[in-house]
Amino acid sequence: MSITKNIEDTQTRIARAAAKFGRPAGDVTLVAVSKTVGVDRVREAMACGIHNFGENRVQELVAKAAELGGFDPKPTWHMIGRLQTNKAKAAAETASLIHSVDRLRLAQEINNRSHFPADILLQVNVANEDSKAGIDVESAKALVQYLQLLPNLNLRGLMTIAPAVENAEENRQIFRKLNKLFVDIMGDLDNNIFTILSMGMTSDFEVAVEEGSNMVRIGTGIFGGR
Repeated sequence: MSITKNIEDTQTRIARAAAKFGRPAGDVTLVAVSKTVGVDRVREAMACGIHNFGENRVQELVAKAAELGGFDPKPTWHMIGRLQTNKAKAAAETASLIHSVDRLRLAQEINNRSHFPADILLQVNVANEDSKAGIDVESAKALVQYLQLLPNLNLRGLMTIAPAVENAEENRQIFRKLNKLFVDIMGDLDNNIFTILSMGMTSDFEVAVEEGSNMVRIGTGIFGGR
């Protein structure tokens, strides 16, 4: 199946899931996860109207951003993988949004290394999986308060990576719990920039959208297996 067909199918499924709860398809941002994908295939996705791309590794993020920087419009890059503090500067300078901020030390490093306010999401490990990064739900609100004190950070919302399951319905409660936390934190903050709820991947994005996600990260569903 072609990238074009995959994108059309994904967009149709997003629209259908959003419509179940009276939301327009445009309410959900599709981030095409392009890790290990060559720039020729990224360009093919761009030709289909995709402008948001997610990378797991900073080196690949920087290289692709440089190679595709001459296009109009330029791709919008998302850092979605686990981020080491020594790569914070490069990530902040290249990515429009860093999804994977999961601890105060990393946030402080991004804040100290950025020459302008960096847009970030707080990664929450809702399922408390040892194999995944992310702060636990119970500690998230306290960390949010610290993040508000860092002048070179814009906390834009929350992100989670749900467990790998055979039936997407098994993750519904995970997404519902993060949405509740998202709404609670939004009510506590006196700003209008905390608006992004990034949850849902190839295997479960429809359930995530039904539970309030407004940003999904799709890799295999667009580019196929790696």
